Amino acid sequence: MAVTGGAEGRGALFDLDGTLVNSEPRSMEVWARLLQAHGRPYDEEVLHRFMGRRGPDVVAEDPSLFPGVSWDVLLVELQRIGSAPDLPPVQVLPESVAFVRSLHGRGVPVALVTSAGREWAESALKMAGLWELFTGTVTAADVAVGKPDPEGYRAGARMLGVPPERITVFEDTPAGVEAGRRAGMGVVGVTTTHDRETLSGADLVVDHLTEVGWPPPGGTGRAKA
Repeated sequence: MAVTGGAEGRGALFDLDGTLVNSEPRSMEVWARLLQAHGRPYDEEVLHRFMGRRGPDVVAEDPSLFPGVSWDVLLVELQRIGSAPDLPPVQVLPESVAFVRSLHGRGVPVALVTSAGREWAESALKMAGLWELFTGTVTAADVAVGKPDPEGYRAGARMLGVPPERITVFEDTPAGVEAGRRAGMGVVGVTTTHDRETLSGADLVVDHLTEVGWPPPGGTGRAKA
């Protein structure tokens, strides 16, 4: 574990899906089945729109995805599809778990900022054995606007009581990287779901979080908003 340096006055904010657990294959299959059920065409590009973002935000941006169908109806269908027993399994990312534990051991406060719902966030953190280590969680229902808007990460900074320029964000999607940047935080991208070029907006891009030193290199948000 390459965690070095002092932790005083710094904090860390983590995305969930694709950063702490690899649930994206399952999520993409759920969206694919929903699109199929509505007879809507889709490809990898369409499915990738949902990565790291709140579903209703993506649907609102592109009404052609599910024309004439309300989000409330889609949500019920998503919950039904998501309970299917043949979906890809969710896998805990052991390197990410080890990294979070190392930060906690150094006294670095950590919180979660996710586009997922609170129930899934709690379940996934408990699955990873990390629930008790997090100061708190910012979930989809806690913000008016989801990633790439910085609202969630700004809320996370307030939760930690740490100024944005002293916080590092850990993300796996372009939308999450942008959100962290716009919040004025340093960002580390992990290549669980996207290649390095796609995550080039991050200060540092790694394959596994165990490659990250502490404190990691960081900027102060090149695209503040």
